[in-house]
Amino acid sequence: MERILEPEVMDTPEEAQDYDAMDFTEVNTAFAEGVVALGIQAGRLLDVGTGTARIPILIAGRLPEVRIIAVDLSAEMLKLAAHNVALAGLSAQIELRLTDAKALPFPDASFDVVISNSIIHHIPQPEHALREIARVAKPEAALFIRDLLRPATPEAADALVAQYAAGESLRQQKLFRDSLGAALTLAEIQAAAREAGLTGITVTQTSDRHWTLIRPPRH
Repeated sequence: MERILEPEVMDTPEEAQDYDAMDFTEVNTAFAEGVVALGIQAGRLLDVGTGTARIPILIAGRLPEVRIIAVDLSAEMLKLAAHNVALAGLSAQIELRLTDAKALPFPDASFDVVISNSIIHHIPQPEHALREIARVAKPEAALFIRDLLRPATPEAADALVAQYAAGESLRQQKLFRDSLGAALTLAEIQAAAREAGLTGITVTQTSDRHWTLIRPPRH
């Protein structure tokens, strides 16, 4: 199945609300637990493409000594993120910024951990964001990046929508279907990571619809 790009930014109130209303509890919890399993106890963590900040909230609850900066290019997503962070009582631990993943406003080697969930498929040339992630991560920093995996056929994509989004609204189902169509194959993300200069990583398929890039912390 050929890659069909979707809009890079989900920046209408309706899109942000639809996204935040979708039930990502299982995948978000699995992502947060994957980050915790890296063994990081303190330091600065950057979440690239935080959306409505559901994942930083989960991580902050598990790692209270980690300072989190969560960035997104959608002002509407960040409005909901600010509400969610405040509701969780985590405004002192999680800082939100309106920022482009392809031009991060941070110095080189400034983060102990860099994470990203389901943002890479929004970017036409993913190596641009991955190169920025490589730049702002310390040489010994841990990386944990996960996104959707593009199915081989439209029929396979439709089957995933039926399996995982049948209970969502038609608009939410379309969001998921479009995201699957915009996602990368395993070979494509591996090639983008190499082009971005990421080293010491593994990139593997980790579910029927996800790939994960991991670099453990270097001590």
